[in-house]
Amino acid sequence: MPQVSVTIAGKTYRMACAEGEEGHLEGLAAAYDTRIEQMRTSFGEIGDLRLHVMAAIAQADELHETKRRIAALESEVAMLNSVNASRDERLERIEARLAEGVQMAAERIEELARSLNSAGQG
Repeated sequence: MPQVSVTIAGKTYRMACAEGEEGHLEGLAAAYDTRIEQMRTSFGEIGDLRLHVMAAIAQADELHETKRRIAALESEVAMLNSVNASRDERLERIEARLAEGVQMAAERIEELARSLNSAGQG
């Protein structure tokens, strides 16, 4: 199993990860380190543990908001799919009625043609 060294808040940590996930883990650690540094700039030296907890809570809040937005978008997509299915059903009914009307008109035209042919021969 590959191992990666990451630095967060000036401390280096050696972490194991799945094959091919090294870059992803390094990116996550870098983003977390950036978050801690931003908080350190905003709040000053309030203790590493407190900064880590605040950064973790901030990221958990972002994850929660992202999940909420995804759920709302999934709901909207489901509603739009339902609307599209309803439109498709209506379109199929309209097309069926139109085809029926065209068939009736064609039958009527054939009737008239036969009638005219009979009248012309008689």
